[in-house]
Parts: sequence; structure tokens; C-alpha cells
Amino acid sequence: MHEPLLTAEGLCKSFGGLKVTDDVNLAISENELHAIIGPNGAGKTTLLAQLAGSLPPDAGVIRLAGENVTSLPPHQRANRGIGRSFQITSIFPEFTAAENIALAIQVRDGHSFRFWQQTKDDESLQRRARAAVDRIGLAGRADIPATRLAHGEKRALELAIALATQPRVLLLDEPLAGMGPEESVRMTHLLAKLKGTLTIVLIEHDMDVVFNLADRVTVMVYGRIIATGTPNAIRSNQEVRRSYLGEESDE
Repeated sequence: MHEPLLTAEGLCKSFGGLKVTDDVNLAISENELHAIIGPNGAGKTTLLAQLAGSLPPDAGVIRLAGENVTSLPPHQRANRGIGRSFQITSIFPEFTAAENIALAIQVRDGHSFRFWQQTKDDESLQRRARAAVDRIGLAGRADIPATRLAHGEKRALELAIALATQPRVLLLDEPLAGMGPEESVRMTHLLAKLKGTLTIVLIEHDMDVVFNLADRVTVMVYGRIIATGTPNAIRSNQEVRRSYLGEESDE
């Protein structure tokens, strides 16, 4: 059996007297789509922040392809292949969709941030940026300022920016948040196309999306993992049904 690509061992994080992640253990295989679900306050986003490096754990170890990356800051983890998108869009609104992606490509390649002076004259960069725009279904919107894109288009653009860093592991925090039905369908189709091409760790509250897309699902409640398994195993897990799936409340 292959070693997991991304592992977390005994991750703990407290804020004051509140344990937000409590002895969390994960083992995520290469090219797996692994969903993390749980009620509001379960610690899911805090866990993702620890995996990305934006929040140091109080205890525990994070490994990427066997390398201990626990002490590395986000940009060094990104260089090693951990990409992330957020609950709230984080794009440059005055730049076009293609320019936003070009900047991400330049950062990944180690070039300067003065891309507005270079990008129009760099045919290779333009080609790569537009290919990324095509990949997310925004080919006709490449030259439109991001501020004029619809909410779902902005979320798709943010995903393209994350993909432009060529991650081995992509951490997605509620990519369908705030979307209408049609936008949600488009994003779901995009995630389905990405499945199997890279390792994805997904936080999402649309259970239909989770159970249709995920290879495995981890359930967190009050900072602890109560179950990990296939979608079918999680559906039939009585503790999960009692603690989360049967509840009306959600994030």
C-alpha cells in the first residue's frame, strides 16, 4: 500500500480554554478527494488553516510526502505543493481574470510581483493563464475585471488561482458558499473534473455534493474526529447520524 501523501498526527489547537482541534489524525492518499464535514464550530476551518500553515498547531505533526512541514510557513508549504482557497474570495478585483491567474503563475515560478509591466508581453505566461481560465469554464470572461464577475465566477476564478500554483494537495474551504443553484451545479461539475487529477481536501456543507464526490469523508464534532470512511460507511454510521447528519443546524 502506498504511503499517504498528506498526514496529520495528534493535531491540537486551543484558543483560551476552548479546544478547537483535539488530537486530530488524518491520512490522505494521493489523488483522493477527502471531504471534512461537521456542524458549526467543529474545527474544520481551523484544521485546514493548520494544514496550510497559516495557523500553527499547539501540538502534533503535519507531513507532506513524508516530509515534516509542521514548522513551515504558508509560502514554503505552497512551494512544496499545498494550495488553498478560502471561504471568502481573495482576488484582485481591479485585475482581469487572466491577470489574476498570471500573477499566481508568476508567484509560483518565483518571479517578481510587477506582473502588470510584464504579463502582456510574455506570451508563455499569457498562454498558461488563458489555459487556466479555459479549464474553469471562464474562457469568454478572461479579459473582464474580476470585480464585474458574478459570485460563482469569482469562486471559480479563485479555484483557478489556486490551481495555477500547481498544487499536489488542494485545500478547499466551502467552495460552494453563497452560490445559487446554477452556480453550485457548475462548481460541482468543475470539482468532478478535477477529481483524480490531484489530492483535494474539501470542507463543504452541501451533503449531496460531499457524498457524490468524495472518496472518503471525515466527520468532526467539537474538535474531534468521530468517524472516517467511505460515503456509504459514513451515511450508515449511527454516531455520525446522531451527532451531525440528523441535526437541523449547519454552518
